[in-house]
Amino acid sequence: MKQMKKWLGTLFVGFLALVLAACSGNSGVADNNGGSGEEGGSGDSSEITLWAPFSGPDGPYMKEIVDGYNDSQEEYTVDFQIVPQTEYYKNVDLAINGEKNMPDVMIMHGDQIFTYAEKDVLRNMDDIMGDQISEEEYHPSAIEGASVNGELYGVPLDIHPLLFYWNKDMFEAAGLDPEQPPTNRDEFIEYAQKLTDKENNQWGYAVPTLWPQEFIFPTIVNQNGGELYKDGEVQFTSDAVVEALQFEKSLIEEYEVSPKDVQQDGEVTLFLQGKSAMQLNGPWMLEQWEESGINYGVAPVPQLGTEQEGVYANSHNFVIPQNTDDAKLDAITDFLSYVGDNAISWAESGQAPASKAVYESDEFQEVNEQSSQVAKQFDYVSFAPDVDNWGLATSPLMEAVNVALLGQKDVKEALEEAQQKASQALEE
Repeated sequence: MKQMKKWLGTLFVGFLALVLAACSGNSGVADNNGGSGEEGGSGDSSEITLWAPFSGPDGPYMKEIVDGYNDSQEEYTVDFQIVPQTEYYKNVDLAINGEKNMPDVMIMHGDQIFTYAEKDVLRNMDDIMGDQISEEEYHPSAIEGASVNGELYGVPLDIHPLLFYWNKDMFEAAGLDPEQPPTNRDEFIEYAQKLTDKENNQWGYAVPTLWPQEFIFPTIVNQNGGELYKDGEVQFTSDAVVEALQFEKSLIEEYEVSPKDVQQDGEVTLFLQGKSAMQLNGPWMLEQWEESGINYGVAPVPQLGTEQEGVYANSHNFVIPQNTDDAKLDAITDFLSYVGDNAISWAESGQAPASKAVYESDEFQEVNEQSSQVAKQFDYVSFAPDVDNWGLATSPLMEAVNVALLGQKDVKEALEEAQQKASQALEE
């Protein structure tokens, strides 16, 4: 029964992490091959099946990479199948349980690798690392994010951290330099106050009470020098965590630079309407900002915490299921080696590939303004802790953040309840 609870928890984490990651933006792109993603791997060792959750605007960019590989040589073929992001980990779990064919290789978020590696679902990447692919070809943070207990379980595609966006026209109207975003807490508050005009429903920054707090809140905790999990225990009542939530709440109640009761995506709507001047969100927002026509800038996240630079991130990684035929490893290795050298299309989506051959290239610096800003944060990103079913702990934490920012509970009371719930969930 205990094992069943854990596996059900894994299913829950799959759904949760998919919602939290949101790295495919709004859904709408069907499987690029016209299939449902249910066929799984083939018996032909020269053909490999790749699953990915890129059902949003990033899907075509990955398809471009796959098509480029298929056209570059005649020995191997990659069958690229997009599984809608809302169903992705459900399909992965169904394949694990034998109800669908498992793909030969698939994309997995970094915050999922620990759980699936612990369930012995993933191959250790020692099987393919060597002359064609090596850890040294990727940023060390990306390798760390794809590793479990010092062993590599994924070949990194990217790192996607939180980013800072601002409305340049609103900055200029407020007498601020539109090319100089705030870099620390004091500047952020000062700018937000100058940008706020409550009578005209104009705000310096709209504090979200829901998503993307899953990225914002851990970022500030990290910048405070804190951790959400340490020494085998959740740390939701630590000084660093309490201070992070009190700071966010102060933007609403003390400094009054944010409207109250911001609902899901309300902060995005205000930013698009020119009613909120600053925004914390992820690389997946690029297409939406571009399509809106707003005059915006993008930069690394300011140091809103009290101690250090830091930013929370997730990642996309290529992983190989345990039951993938050994005869297909040569094809998989060849494909992943190609991606490492030719992922510039992925940068065009606003993401920053973790391969040094891409993010250190001159071409990468010229693709768009955003991707280079993403890569600037690689050195100090933090990831979800290596905890089985970590989503069961973050769910009560995000509930605490929500009720505290809505003014429904005191910060310490909300975090104490979250600590109790999370600790219990992880013990079951």
